[in-house]
Amino acid sequence: MDAPTLQRNFGDLPQYGQKQWQSYFGRTFDVYTKLWKFQQQHRQVLDNRYGLKRWQIGEIASKIGQLYYHYYLRTSETSYLNEAFSFYSAIRQRSYYSQVNKEDRPELVVKKLRYYARFIVVCLLLNKMDVVKDLVKELSDEIEDYTHRFNTEDQVEWNLVLQEVAAFIEADPVMVLNDDNTIVITSNRLTETGAPLLEQGMIVGQLSLADALIIGNCNNQVKFSELTVDMFRMLQALEREPMNLASQMNKPGIQESADKPTRRENPHKYLLYKPTFSQLYTFLAASFKELPANSVLLIYLSATGVFPTGRSDGEGPYDFGGVLTNSNRDIINGDAIHKRNQSHKEMHCLHPGDLYPFTRKPLFIIVDSSNSVAYKNFTNLFGQPLVCLLSPTTYPKALQDQSQRGSLFTLFLNNPLMAFLFVSGLSSMRRGLWEKCQEYLRKINRDIAQLLTHSRSIDQAFLQFFGDEFLRLLLTRFVFCSATMRMHKAFRETRNYPESYPQLPRDETVENPHLQKHILELASILDVRNIFFENSMDDY
Repeated sequence: MDAPTLQRNFGDLPQYGQKQWQSYFGRTFDVYTKLWKFQQQHRQVLDNRYGLKRWQIGEIASKIGQLYYHYYLRTSETSYLNEAFSFYSAIRQRSYYSQVNKEDRPELVVKKLRYYARFIVVCLLLNKMDVVKDLVKELSDEIEDYTHRFNTEDQVEWNLVLQEVAAFIEADPVMVLNDDNTIVITSNRLTETGAPLLEQGMIVGQLSLADALIIGNCNNQVKFSELTVDMFRMLQALEREPMNLASQMNKPGIQESADKPTRRENPHKYLLYKPTFSQLYTFLAASFKELPANSVLLIYLSATGVFPTGRSDGEGPYDFGGVLTNSNRDIINGDAIHKRNQSHKEMHCLHPGDLYPFTRKPLFIIVDSSNSVAYKNFTNLFGQPLVCLLSPTTYPKALQDQSQRGSLFTLFLNNPLMAFLFVSGLSSMRRGLWEKCQEYLRKINRDIAQLLTHSRSIDQAFLQFFGDEFLRLLLTRFVFCSATMRMHKAFRETRNYPESYPQLPRDETVENPHLQKHILELASILDVRNIFFENSMDDY
C-alpha cells in the first residue's frame, strides 16, 4: 500500500478507542520515514533525471508533520507537537512551497494554504504567538494572490479562516506587557510548580485522571479549526508543558512507542466540536470502556443551555433540561429558541440522566453553560467518586459580554489571574506585577488546598480526586473563582456564582475569612480593592 493511501486510511480511522489505530500509524510513519530518507540520499538523481520539484519534498515533510499532529491528538503527548512544529518550520525556512505560485495549478496552491492553516494550529497549541502572527500575514498574502490569479469558489472560505484565526489570537481579555510594550506570551499548561503540593498527613485518594472529553457546542463562540476558545483553554489546563523529543526521523522509533506506549504524562483527550448526541455517547462509551483501574474520566461541557419545556410532574434527571448537542441543522443564535413550547423533551439535549450510566466509575464533570445548574440534580447511584463543577448561569450586566471570546468560568479554570484582572476592569499589566501576582496566587492555591483537606464536613468525593495534580488544580481554581465572585460587588445574584455537586461547605471554603483576606490582599496589590466587599459575610 502506498504512503498517501496509508495516510488516508489512518485519517479515516475512528478517533475513539486507543488501540486499533496504532499499527496503522506505525506503518504509515515507517513508509514516510523511508520516503524522506530516500529523497535525501538520492536528491541529485531525483532532481536531474526525474525532475523532482521542491514542493513535492515539502509535501512529504508536511505529511510527516501532519502525522505527528495526529499522534498528539490521539495520545495527548505534547512532545509530538514540537515534532510537528519542527517539520512545518523546516518547510517554511527552506521555502519548499515557494515555486508553487509559478505553476498554473490552483490545487497546488490550496495544498500550500492548507499547510499554512495546519502550521498555525500547531503554533497556537504551542503558544508560539509571534510565529502565528507572521504566518497569518503570509497566509493573507497567499490568499490574496490565489484569489487574484484563480477565479475560485473557495475564496470566501479562506477569508473566513483568516478572520477566525485573527479573532482567536485576540480572545484573551488582558495583555501582559514587557517594558518595551511587547506582549508577553504566557502558557497555562501545568508546570512543576503549578499545582499545590500535597502536604504530609493530607488524606487524599490515589485516583489519577486518565481520560477527558472536551466538548464545545456554544453558539457564536470564537473558534479555529474545530477548536473553540473554551475547548482550547481547557485542553491546555489538562496538559503539562511539553518537552522536546529527540528527532525521530533517523530512527523510526515512533513505531516502537506506538507498540509499547510509555507512561502517559497527560490525560488522554477527545476534542469534540459540536458533536451530535450519538457521537458524544459513542466517545463516552469508548472512553468509559478503556478507563484503567483507579482512574478518572473527566467530561467538560461548554455548551448552550437547554431549558425545561414547562412544568413537569416529577423532578427526575430528565426534568431540568441540560446542554445542547448538535442536531445537524442550522440553529438560530441564542438560547431562547430552545425553550420549546411542547410537551416532549428536547431530543438533542444532554440531560444529567444521560450521564448516569458512566457514574459506575469515578467521574469528574465540568459544565460551563447557561443551564449548568441542571447538573446539580445528580444522584450518586453507584457510590463511586463523583463531582460536578458548575458555572454561573448569568454574569452581571456591569461586565461587558465576553461570551464570544470565551466563558469567564473556563478562563478562571485555565488562567485565574487573567480572569481576576478582567473582573477587576484591567486590560493590561506589566510583566513584573504579573509575576508578583502569580506568586501570590500560588500561595492562595496552597491555602485553598489546606482548607479543602482540613475541612471536617467536606464530601469525601472531592478528596478522592485531590490526589491527581490536574484535578487538584481545577478544584483549587474553582474555589478561588467562587470566592472571588462572592466578594465582587457586581456579582450580587445567586445565579452569578458557580455551584457544585456535591455542595462545598461554604463557611470552610468559598466564604472562608482567611481566603477572603487573601483575595483582598491580591486586590490591594492591583489597586482594585474598592470593587470588593471588605467582609462579604456581613453582606448576606
